[in-house]
Formats: sequence, structure tokens, C-alpha cells
Amino acid sequence: MAITKALFQLIMVTASALFSMALGASYTVGAPAGSWDLKTNYTQWTSTRRFFPGDSLRFQYPTATHNILEVTKTAYYTCNTSVSNAVIATYQTGNDVITFAASGVTRYFVCGFPGHCAVGMKLRVNVGAQSPAPVQCRGRGRGAKRIRCTRPAPASPAASSAIGGGADRSSLWLAAVVAAGSLLLCF
Repeated sequence: MAITKALFQLIMVTASALFSMALGASYTVGAPAGSWDLKTNYTQWTSTRRFFPGDSLRFQYPTATHNILEVTKTAYYTCNTSVSNAVIATYQTGNDVITFAASGVTRYFVCGFPGHCAVGMKLRVNVGAQSPAPVQCRGRGRGAKRIRCTRPAPASPAASSAIGGGADRSSLWLAAVVAAGSLLLCF
């Protein structure tokens, strides 16, 4: 009996970890109207979105004309990436995904091609300290065949942006499947 209880607890902890990771939204930078290019206003793009740990950014761009440098705050504001320790990371595949792990931090990204940062091809992302409201699921008692899951309404229009404008809904479906499986294990 003790082994069964320990196994059940291990499964629940694992499912909870997968569930929290699956709730992260995936944003295509600049979507739906732009991409990682010289035309998109990234300050405006980020102003309508809130980012949390587990969320990810997908940068799509032609590698012949663009790349991504994650840089320090100073390098972001001055567009000077030639200073020692200014560049934290370099991405250049044309389809780069960057996932946010830490909360309460600001991350800075610029295009490293000459002149691009100076004309606005840079992105500042504030990663919030709190996750969005969790999904709440309800069934019809023991052995329920129908489970209904909902997310409480967001507190502000900016909070709802994780559902549109470049967010990937597949992670929410994965979360729902993990939650349903966890509930079935309980009954």
C-alpha cells in the first residue's frame, strides 16, 4: 500500500510539473502582422502582451539579412554590441525559440546586423512574476466521462493577449490532457 501511495504521489508531482510547463504560451515575434524584420514596431507589439515563465518567443527571419542577439540592458539602449560582455547569446537559425524560465526579469534582444538595432529592430520583454490564472476542471463525480475545463477571465485586456496574436494553443490542449489524465488517476 505504501508503494502504491508513493507511486501515486510521484505521478501527481510529475503531472503537475508537466501541466505547469504546458501552460506556457508560444508567441511568434511580430505576429500576426509582422515578423523579426525592419518594419515591425516591437514596442507596440509587446505593449499588448504579458509574458510569464514557461512562455516562449519564436523568432522567424531570413538568415542572410537578420539574426538575434540577446544583450545587456546597456547594449539594448545604445545598440552597441561591440563592447565586452554586451552579447549574452547569439541565435542565427532563422527559426529560433527562446523560452523564459525566470520570473521578474527583463530580457533584451536586438538584430546584430549593422544599423538594424538603431532603426528599431530590438525587443524588450518583461517576464512577469506571476503565472496566469490556472485552468479549473470539473467532472461529474467518480468515474466522470465528461470533464469541463475553463480559465477564469483575465483581469485586463493585456492579460488576454496570451490567447491571440501569436500564441500557440497546442500547449493549452496538452495541459488539458495532462489534467484529465491526472483526474482519472484519482478516481
